[in-house]
Amino acid sequence: MNGPSNGDLLYSKKQIAGEIRRLAREITIAYAGEELILVVVLKGAFFFAADLARQIQLPLILEFVKLSSYRDMNSTGDVTMTKDVETSLTGKNVLIVEDIVDTGLSLAFLRERLLARGPKSLKICALIDKKERRKIEVKTDFTGLECPGGFLVGYGLDLNEKLRELPAIYELNE
Repeated sequence: MNGPSNGDLLYSKKQIAGEIRRLAREITIAYAGEELILVVVLKGAFFFAADLARQIQLPLILEFVKLSSYRDMNSTGDVTMTKDVETSLTGKNVLIVEDIVDTGLSLAFLRERLLARGPKSLKICALIDKKERRKIEVKTDFTGLECPGGFLVGYGLDLNEKLRELPAIYELNE
């Protein structure tokens, strides 16, 4: 499958797989002997989380949240949660799994919401950290790829709900 006609390949399927293997090893070591709740941010992180969860060598519980803050290619700055976790997080190790950290607004919002539930620990894993547009500083504990900028699609990342299915990540040309 080819990428979008108005996009350039940024990260290949092979590069992404290598980063996921590395992240899974780091997470397995960090939480050795513990159970872990992965809180996956829908819809974008679904592909990343599925591949990551299969490689983490720990007992896992998968939970999902859905946040909204984007319209077209721009963040509105107003974050809402349209789906929440169903499992109690009190006293548990929680790892937020996000596809991309961009402005930081959504992740900061989610982090505060989950911290209020009294987890034993709360860390963040992101496939892509894109610091160029950061409005709120958010620290990722497990980071895959650092990206300088651009609008990305593929491997879960979308433009108006399209192009998520691409197996690699592309930067769209404007």
